[in-house]
Amino acid sequence: MPADQGHKPLAFSGMQPTGNLHLGNYLGALRNWVKLQEQQACIYCVVDLHAITTFQDPKELKDAIRACAAAYIASGIDPKSHIVFNQSQVPQHAELAWVFNCVARMGWLNRMTQFKEKAGKNRENASAGLFVYPNLMAADVLVYKATHVPVGEDQKQHLELMRDIAQKFNSDFGVPDFFPQPEPVITGPATRVMSLRDGSAKMSKSDTSDNSRINLTDDTDTIVRKIRKAKTDPHSLPDQIQGLADRPEAENLLSIFAAMSDQTLEQVVTQFAGATFSDFKSELSDLAVSTLAPVTEEMARLVAAPDHIDQILGEGAQRARELADTTLKEVYDIVGFVRSA
Repeated sequence: MPADQGHKPLAFSGMQPTGNLHLGNYLGALRNWVKLQEQQACIYCVVDLHAITTFQDPKELKDAIRACAAAYIASGIDPKSHIVFNQSQVPQHAELAWVFNCVARMGWLNRMTQFKEKAGKNRENASAGLFVYPNLMAADVLVYKATHVPVGEDQKQHLELMRDIAQKFNSDFGVPDFFPQPEPVITGPATRVMSLRDGSAKMSKSDTSDNSRINLTDDTDTIVRKIRKAKTDPHSLPDQIQGLADRPEAENLLSIFAAMSDQTLEQVVTQFAGATFSDFKSELSDLAVSTLAPVTEEMARLVAAPDHIDQILGEGAQRARELADTTLKEVYDIVGFVRSA
């Protein structure tokens, strides 16, 4: 995986600690993060500053931060070889975000489709933080001069903005190679896992129906029940991938099987050609349980030891602050700020 010219390969990514993490988070991100850590240095962050762009109950947020970190570690991320921390413990993120607030243009932010979706019709009532959210996301990555960002398809627009901000900063201040141009890392057959109740909608923490997703905290019986009730169509499974056209629920379930079994979608279509959904769902349930049960059990063990989680996050934050402070000092010097020795 080539690095940006002149910058050492480094990956950065994170998740918001809001709601239950689910199968989409696991297949679309966590499993890929684990594989990526075998290839290069990685920083994985619980992005709690992003979480408060909409109101969060303080006690629930504390619990959610720890649960999110537990999910990272239970999935196989190594906090000793790499860095795992929560964003609010590294103030350099917010400090660089302010600089980027002054670099990014209002027109750029106005084009962000995710803000329009989250703010809805009442944009005037959305928080200012939600509007400048992409600038903080850019700071998250660039404060470490990260070169690669494991990202979902729905975040590609934010990554493009991040690259624009990096380029404009470099151009405005005459430092052409200071910030890298981070590259997206989008891998696997299930980069966008869809709802079990609607194959045209993304699996989401915020969906009002708990049956729309498989949570990483679900037990075996719950996983089996949700897969058994997952929406399908009346036809048998196709024998060619072209047969999935206009069959979003079938494509979603087959893609989930492919991701969990480390196969391509084509291979899974061939494997289950002509099968009924009931037979396929039985196989999918067995695979989901065997894949997720170890993660669920380890998450529960970690969440039951909050002091241990806090220690991991604290140690990771210390390592992250050292890296981030180096970049921020350079930025402040480039911008022209006066700092005492």
